[in-house]
Amino acid sequence: MEEWVTEHLRKNEEIRGKTLRVIGAEGEQLGIMLVEQAMMKAKEAQLDLVEVSPKATPPVCKIMDYGKHIYKEHKKLQQARKKSHANEIKEVWLKPRIGKHDLEIKLKHAKEFLDEGHRVQFTMRYKGRELAHMEIGEEVLKDVVKQLEDTCKVERGPFREGRRVGLLVAPKPSAPAKKD
Repeated sequence: MEEWVTEHLRKNEEIRGKTLRVIGAEGEQLGIMLVEQAMMKAKEAQLDLVEVSPKATPPVCKIMDYGKHIYKEHKKLQQARKKSHANEIKEVWLKPRIGKHDLEIKLKHAKEFLDEGHRVQFTMRYKGRELAHMEIGEEVLKDVVKQLEDTCKVERGPFREGRRVGLLVAPKPSAPAKKD
């Protein structure tokens, strides 16, 4: 079974200590009381007594539905994982002698990636004698930046890695939508 919550919270009979600061089911302070009294209050409400801050003096416990709490934490983790995929880097490979139409197709794909919220890395690969004329590839990368300037911002300028030159762009932050 997958571990949903990163930390294990003690509940009901697992709670150690004699006195606790208790928070009610609605978030109200019930005060400091003995463990037995807190357990009685939780049973009256047909809920669990969950230790939310064990290191406090006295430990803080809350009367809540533990299963529901675990479910909500699981949903938060799922949402966080879902949003983390938006930060992927997509890579587009280029050559210094790329044709005009081929470049347009590559830029079309890059725009789609940027619209989806991905960052795009353009990588210019050089072979053989092309290394002697790296300025040709740099001109292509400048043209890429010029054509995409309305949809992206340069995050990392042209950088060299051996026989490659890279350029990392990210989508421009969109303006917040107006509320009616």
